[in-house]
Amino acid sequence: MIKRYPFICTAALAAAFGLAVGPVQAGKSDDTLNWSTDREVSVVDTYYNRTRELVVMGHLGWDGLMFRDLKTGEYKPLLATKWEWKDNVTLIVELRTDVKFHDGSAFDADDVVYTINHVANKANGVLTYSNVKFMKDAKKLGSHKVQINLHKPFPAAIAYLAGAVFMISDGHYDNAPIKKDGKKDYGSVKANGTGPYKLVEVKSGDYVLWEKNSNYFGGAKGKPTIGKVKFRTIKEMNTQIAELLTGGLDWIWDVPKDQAERLQAQGKVTVENAKTMRVSYIAFDVDGSSPSKQFKDKRVRMAVAHAINREAITKNMVGPASVVINSPCHPDQFGCTNDVPKWNYDPAKAKKLLADAGYPNGFETEIYAYRQREFTEAVIGYLANVGIKAKLNFMTYRALRDLAWKGQTAMHHMTWGSNSIPDASAITGVFFVGGKDDPANDPEVIKAIQEAGTTTDPEKRKALYKKAMSKIAGELYWLPMFTYAKYYVFSKDLDFKTTPDEIPRFYSAKWK
Repeated sequence: MIKRYPFICTAALAAAFGLAVGPVQAGKSDDTLNWSTDREVSVVDTYYNRTRELVVMGHLGWDGLMFRDLKTGEYKPLLATKWEWKDNVTLIVELRTDVKFHDGSAFDADDVVYTINHVANKANGVLTYSNVKFMKDAKKLGSHKVQINLHKPFPAAIAYLAGAVFMISDGHYDNAPIKKDGKKDYGSVKANGTGPYKLVEVKSGDYVLWEKNSNYFGGAKGKPTIGKVKFRTIKEMNTQIAELLTGGLDWIWDVPKDQAERLQAQGKVTVENAKTMRVSYIAFDVDGSSPSKQFKDKRVRMAVAHAINREAITKNMVGPASVVINSPCHPDQFGCTNDVPKWNYDPAKAKKLLADAGYPNGFETEIYAYRQREFTEAVIGYLANVGIKAKLNFMTYRALRDLAWKGQTAMHHMTWGSNSIPDASAITGVFFVGGKDDPANDPEVIKAIQEAGTTTDPEKRKALYKKAMSKIAGELYWLPMFTYAKYYVFSKDLDFKTTPDEIPRFYSAKWK
């Protein structure tokens, strides 16, 4: 059974949190777009914080060399004016001459060279290293011309340069403070990008305040119009809703379906359900490194797959823009295929598989999660129906990520947004190429994905991804669950357009 969460009326919410009920226009009145999630943000650096909040802020405060037009899928100039491939591992890029960083310094080739050489150096500990590891280094060819060298051919290079490689100023990290372990604390250096908004203030775990960059060059992003954008951490969804309805917030997302539908019926705010490039998945302890050894047996993993009604969760809880997936990728990504082994909802088959594996009465285990608790609780309900009693350990993303990296989780229910990169390398290239993110370290899978990431022939790439994904799905290293569809709820005063890549473009928003 899928658990329902009651919607609390506006007045009750407001009374519970001491808020006034009435037509308040805090955001519009002081020209500040207030948005919130339940996550704490202390590190405001896209290379040293890989949460979705920093992906969003990345496009506010920084720019890439290119820009992806979501309407056409084409890549347009942003900090670059043009680019060409000298050969399949050498990219020549010419740069704009009219761009300044937020500190007033001029943007030029030195900044691009510094950025790429810093992030591509694995010793510098970039958390988003999977997004930059395709680059070997960069060299200056002129004051506004650079050469970017790749280790190997990487057909998705422009997608990553547009969506995940943000330019920082020359020497940005040079004076970073030293941590107790003797390493530099790069993430503590104040942001200094070229983007449409510049960082004003960070109160760790509370808020991040940005203000409009009045000197922004515009380009493909256009010039921002709203004066300030303030991110706030608010742990409880009911509190977020209360603040939205009473004027303390202008924009929230990840609103549960039932509550979003009731808010829509009230008509006081704008409610939209939009698809994202995020996927939900359950990963198993394939090698038995956690306290629970049951999942080493493929029959147990199969039982879990047959026990969960993914279609019901998707339809009843996630939203109309969501779909069930069978492959470890998003359907909109190049190389993603649905032609893989599939696991239908069949509780009777699940029980038989458990009995065959030596668990006729099921067993007790743990499942870890960090996002949308109600989705994981629905999974737990389905598992209980076949005899698997799963205790939920719900924690922050960072804490769960660290446990997963150590191989201490029997099952973990997590999500991945691929940095909104429309290429399967942005997910399979993170989780199935060996290392701490890989639950299986399957040599056959690793080889196929690595070859797919460096093969320039599109059809060969597709075939290699299909080979890898078929093995991942068939062996159930992951149980792919569904694509995320987010319910966005925002003030009727806000002119905001949802996008299919889970990157709200606040720099394009306006007041009505």
